[in-house]
This record gives sequence, structure tokens and C-alpha cells, in this order.
Amino acid sequence: MTSTDRPPLPPFNAETAARKARMAEDAWNGRDPSRVALAYTLESRWRNRAEFLQGRDAIEQFLTRKWARELDYRLIKDVWAFDANRIAVRFAYEWRDDSGQWFRSYGNENWEFDAHGLMQTRFASINDLPIREDDRKFRWPQGRRPDDHPGLSALGL
Repeated sequence: MTSTDRPPLPPFNAETAARKARMAEDAWNGRDPSRVALAYTLESRWRNRAEFLQGRDAIEQFLTRKWARELDYRLIKDVWAFDANRIAVRFAYEWRDDSGQWFRSYGNENWEFDAHGLMQTRFASINDLPIREDDRKFRWPQGRRPDDHPGLSALGL
């Protein structure tokens, strides 16, 4: 292991894939674009909805724009499948826009990691569903999801 490694490292098993997904969830719930971007290679390639990005700087700029628009953001990720250096997750997150309209966004991500545990490729497909404030399911305080908070399956999502 080197100082640039981001464990857990591939090849993944059920435990390490779940840990990698939870670490990503925790980082994204922290909403710090510069911290989140460090999990990606310098030349990481992304597809996020219809936007194509390449490089850590572009990822950081994207996340800065995202969290300026998606207020009160809270995310849950669940591993769907894994193999060698790849992990597929399904996710849902809740957020509101500046007019107060709440949304639950659902999607899938396919991740590919380099030998150091940095994500080199991320493909995300996401759909947004407007919801009422009283339909929200992610009500923990801003930041990391509590360990005892239900995951997506337990919430019926």
C-alpha cells in the first residue's frame, strides 16, 4: 500500500464493496466538493445524466454547482453488484430547490477503480421525482447518515 492509496482496494468482496459505497455516501453527504473529488483519479471520466466530465478539477466544479442548487441534500447508496475493480450501486437522495420544492432523485452508478482505490470511471443515470415535504424519508441532521437509519430496501425504495 502507498500513501496515495484509498482503501479498500480492489479486488472487492461483499464487505469491501459495501465499505467503499458507504465511504462514498458519507463523503457526498458532507457536501465538500474538494474532499469528494480526492476519491477520483486526476483524469477520472464521468457521465452524470447528460453531462460528460473529465478530470478531478471538472468534478470539483460540477459538485460545487450541484450542491449550490440541490439544497438540504441527503443521500443513501446501496451496493447492487461488484466484481474485481468494479462496483454498481443504486441510490436515492432528497433535496429541495431554492423555491422550496422537494425532490427524491433515484439512480444507478457504475464505478471502476484503479489499483490504488481511486475511481477512474463513473457512469450515473438519475431520475428526479417531485415530492411533498411531508413525503420525505431522509430526515437526519445534515451530514453523515446515522448508522441506525434504514437503507433503501428497508425504506421501500
